[in-house]
Amino acid sequence: MSNAPSCHSSGCHDHSKTDYLLWGSLALIALGYVLHLVGLNFNNLQLEEFSHSVYELMNKMAIGLVLAIFFTGLVDTIPQEFTLSLLGTGRGFKGLLRATAAGLLLDLCSHGILLVGMKLYKRGATLGQTMAFLIASPWNSFSMTIILITLIGWVYTLVFIVLSCVIAILSGLIFNSLESKNVLPKNPHTVAIPEGYKVLPEAKKLVSQISFSPAVLWKVILSGAKESKMILRWVFFGVIIAALVRVLFTPESFGTWFGPSLLGLGLTIVAATIIEVCSEGSAPIAAELLTVAKAPGNGFTFMMTGVSTDYTEIMALKETTGSWKISLFLPLVTVPQVVALGWILNNYP
Repeated sequence: MSNAPSCHSSGCHDHSKTDYLLWGSLALIALGYVLHLVGLNFNNLQLEEFSHSVYELMNKMAIGLVLAIFFTGLVDTIPQEFTLSLLGTGRGFKGLLRATAAGLLLDLCSHGILLVGMKLYKRGATLGQTMAFLIASPWNSFSMTIILITLIGWVYTLVFIVLSCVIAILSGLIFNSLESKNVLPKNPHTVAIPEGYKVLPEAKKLVSQISFSPAVLWKVILSGAKESKMILRWVFFGVIIAALVRVLFTPESFGTWFGPSLLGLGLTIVAATIIEVCSEGSAPIAAELLTVAKAPGNGFTFMMTGVSTDYTEIMALKETTGSWKISLFLPLVTVPQVVALGWILNNYP
């Protein structure tokens, strides 16, 4: 591994100081969760909606976040050379395909995928691979595919998956090009793979060394929690914002206001930017846009733009890469593609 620090100097935190964003958000979440559990709302409808939203969002994200912390810790135990061999090195098309496939197959929610994606970047994945992984994966897990089929049917589900892969690969190519031309900073976490390095023999070696003792499992979880801390602070903050938005707006109103027009697409982008929900939460809203508003492009746009303009994702990218430029290029590169495909879906369903 290179001698580069785990994050750029501009993006590092002084961990000796209290992280008020993390603990403040977590305290509000805990308060809202407990209030809902005990049924205490002080006859305040807004407080009741807030506590219910916190309870619902955390329950939906809990399993995905726990698995994400575990996978993040697990990735930390795997040699960097092995990780990069699986993804493919350099900026070739094959490496982007592998990263996209990994995003499709990993069954985690969008916030869980974010944790793993940031870890892959720190393990040496190219910027294009990291973006392809993040863009392809948020709702393309096996569980979400089943949910989408029940909500919108298998045809639109398949169309959404294919189009998201197209955007992921194209965006990966663009980010790799921008990185190679020094428009965006290169990933400092690089490592040279030894000549003659073979994945299969190394995989067998790793499997033979696996120990399933409670001590090892606990070590993996602790490592994952430590590595995920800077991302979790934004996830928890996002839950607070989402709960507050739900107090002011109802998801059902999307089906009434966001029709298959350019204005509807624009409002959908605004809504997807404001409303911070995990992938399980975005699917029912997208289904409403498709089935009630008769705007399949808006449904696709809501799910995809939520990834591109998600402030949790943008802040996580900034924290991990130390670059505002990289994080802000995510919506700059992806949103035009999403809008174009959304318009096509609305006009040629």
